[in-house]
Amino acid sequence: MIKEKTTSQRILEIYKLAEEHFGDAKFVGIKYDIEDGWVAKIKFSKDSDFRSISAADEEPRTALKKLKKRMKKIINRYQTV
Repeated sequence: MIKEKTTSQRILEIYKLAEEHFGDAKFVGIKYDIEDGWVAKIKFSKDSDFRSISAADEEPRTALKKLKKRMKKIINRYQTV
């Protein structure tokens, strides 16, 4: 039986991935927005090429998965250039 990851574990994975590829990550978290549902967001330092990356979904776990997937796409895009 596979143990389900907690929200905290997912946030830590995203933070480590961001630190590894983008440098300093200031904030990784999730909040509920009335219009968008659950919004997972990561903010970077001012020196970074990106200010922030976010993803939204009706479920917090899925929003975090989408954020990680979006970050991996950006990382792969920059590695191929």
